[in-house]
Amino acid sequence: MRMNSLGRTDIKVSALCLGSMTWGTQNTEAEGHAQIDLALDHGINFIDTAEMYPVNPLSKETQGDTERVIGSWIKSSGRREDIVLATKVSGEGLKYVRDGAPISPATIKQALDQSLTSLQTDYVDLYQLHWPNRGSYMFRQNWRFDPTSQNTTETEDHMLETLTYLNDMIREGKIRSIGLSNESCWGTMRWLHMAEKHNLPRMASIQNEYSLLCRLYDLDMAEMTHHEQVGLLSFSPLATGLLTGKYSENGQPPAGSRASITSDLGGRTTQRVWPAVAAYQDIADRFGLDLTAMSLAWCMQRSFITSTIFGATSLDQMKQSLKAADMILDQQVLTAIDSAHKAHPMPY
Repeated sequence: MRMNSLGRTDIKVSALCLGSMTWGTQNTEAEGHAQIDLALDHGINFIDTAEMYPVNPLSKETQGDTERVIGSWIKSSGRREDIVLATKVSGEGLKYVRDGAPISPATIKQALDQSLTSLQTDYVDLYQLHWPNRGSYMFRQNWRFDPTSQNTTETEDHMLETLTYLNDMIREGKIRSIGLSNESCWGTMRWLHMAEKHNLPRMASIQNEYSLLCRLYDLDMAEMTHHEQVGLLSFSPLATGLLTGKYSENGQPPAGSRASITSDLGGRTTQRVWPAVAAYQDIADRFGLDLTAMSLAWCMQRSFITSTIFGATSLDQMKQSLKAADMILDQQVLTAIDSAHKAHPMPY
């Protein structure tokens, strides 16, 4: 498994990262443990989670269970040093987590202390801000995004106090590095500017959605990554299952699948998406590739991606994804993908 540097830190992470957001709802504790073991067996050292997980569905009753699954694995295996562990503090508006309070030093303290307890560890390797207080254009908000209500001074003041507190946590040994999630290019650059101006830790990574079907990162964000070495941790690289071939426009979703729980897959099942999926399936078929593995391998070959986060609800699904680990797509495949993207640029 190829290893990449996490931003400008000395932390090395695998090119594939094991996502965990279904552990505690769609997956049991034992299944979560089995996935971690299989990931390690295949050279994956990077695990991503969040204080708000699990999802499908989100609920106050299960909130935090995913971190507890990972924590019980750490305790039983004794292999904490074998993994790079990333988690996230929830942003403003999620009512069942601290009544939707925004990110602040006070909420980070509460969230981090609880995460360390749940994870049964003294530190996290990467601590991420799940989404910015001022809002985000992720999750289909790009179609109606309006930043005109944002206050620049308030935003920068928030960034400074947050970085100052995170620096304290790094000095205490509770955090090794920090990162962003669902952030914009302007936001990322302001975080970096505030860090440089005040001699505070810089963001090492950004976790945004990216796949063959969602390529918002390709332009200004890609340029930012090139110059600033804030690498992308791509989530939903299989477009919540659309790029596995298991869903069709008129067919019934498989029992227990994400689409059987959230029928529109978070706004992704538009009329435009099915021709796009068919185009990528055709490419995989023409070149004798598995669509799942091709989709993941394509992400892994993008120059700005540090690690591609994938999840699974069964070991069979996970093994299918692991076929991408050492796959290199040749220029013919990449050219065909470029053509499909031009024909189906924004399917959702």
